[in-house]
Amino acid sequence: MKTLDAYWYSQNPLAWILLPVSWLYCSLVLLRRFLYRTGLLKSYKIPVPLIVIGNISVGGTGKTPLLIALCELLKKQGIRPGIVSRGYGGNFTGEQLIDESDTPSSIGDEPFLIAQRTQCPVAVGKNRVAAAELLLRHHSCDVLISDDGLQHYRMRRDIEIAVIDVDRQFGNGYCLPSGPLREPVGRLKQVDLVVHHGLTTHNNSFVLEFSEAVNLVTGETRSVASFSHAPVHAVAGIGHPERFFEQLTKAGLKLIKHAFPDHHVYTKSDLNYDESNGKKSLLMTEKDAVKCKAFAIENSWAVPVTAKLSGDLISNVVTKIKGVISE
Repeated sequence: MKTLDAYWYSQNPLAWILLPVSWLYCSLVLLRRFLYRTGLLKSYKIPVPLIVIGNISVGGTGKTPLLIALCELLKKQGIRPGIVSRGYGGNFTGEQLIDESDTPSSIGDEPFLIAQRTQCPVAVGKNRVAAAELLLRHHSCDVLISDDGLQHYRMRRDIEIAVIDVDRQFGNGYCLPSGPLREPVGRLKQVDLVVHHGLTTHNNSFVLEFSEAVNLVTGETRSVASFSHAPVHAVAGIGHPERFFEQLTKAGLKLIKHAFPDHHVYTKSDLNYDESNGKKSLLMTEKDAVKCKAFAIENSWAVPVTAKLSGDLISNVVTKIKGVISE
């Protein structure tokens, strides 16, 4: 059975059959954006500048590692960032500030990871305006960053950053459901920064790097390269699992691949492979690891990634953010 990616990233009869639905979807997307821009649908301005980091396609583009890197960059500049997220996959209701008692299942895997890595205040809620207001009532922030939300026009934004995966680009170029696009490619002409994820000659780019793995049970760290002596299980439940597998392969590892859907809710049986007695190590993404730590076995390892930003991206982001803060 073909995956959605197999259809969305190729020209095929099913995509062509669904094109009338895609045209209708695009029309509704453009109409909705027009209604917000003209004020016929009400949008809300929060008291501090808002940066939105998102994409125009379904699936992983690397925006979460980029957001984490930007938070670290801003803190080094003396700027206090806060983060707002929808909290996809969490079982909370209303709006909520993340604290030490929360878990990935309660507030969503990505917000949990972001809060853990950045140590910045994070608020979650389907109503992002209310979540932003809740965060600002309890924390002094110079700027808020919205994790995703490029299409969430109810919340006015000062800077829009769109992330593109240079390997997958825009798939077959069609909007949902024929292709992976949430909005037409022309939307990129209207954002403040288009950021390219991957080795590229484009300006404003970043790559993901890793060097160490962290044991989920003991906290021990080892170099990723040290796992190259024997095959390992590789687990990824992210928007584009193959990227993680490719990175491990480039590091010299021999993989037994286990791909899961994005935001997959893991159980112990998902990781109960034949070699679960410790004969083979199991490496997973950091986003998956936060959901598996409670029932992990001793040979389970998380592989944290860091976004390495290009010099022009660092300069452009800092300049734009300082500009909107000083207005």
